[in-house]
Amino acid sequence: MAHHPAARLLIADDDANLLAAYVLYFSAHGFEVRTARNGLDALAQYCAWHPQAALLDVEMPRLDGRAVARRIRYVGDVPAPTLVAVTGLERAEEKSESLRSGFNHHFVKPVPMPVILAALTGRVRH
Repeated sequence: MAHHPAARLLIADDDANLLAAYVLYFSAHGFEVRTARNGLDALAQYCAWHPQAALLDVEMPRLDGRAVARRIRYVGDVPAPTLVAVTGLERAEEKSESLRSGFNHHFVKPVPMPVILAALTGRVRH
């Protein structure tokens, strides 16, 4: 039987409890996970590791999630990673700004983990 390596997932959020919950959930669903607590560390992790997907809080210290998304898109990895914003920002303009910044999805907290999982695995389109 062929062994398929786990998809690499970068998760960045400044909420330590939420970050821990994400790690448990996505690790249990077969992802190899690395984390960051701020935007600069998230960007450094991305550039060192080049994961297939990133789950980013928008409002993080040192560099916000949108700036991280723009820089990830600038790197130009092929295939492009799936970028998911999870944030407290709920206005339509804020969602549009996230999508313009390079995110594939913009979800407003609290988001059920299965919804995020579906977005990361390409089973949801919105």
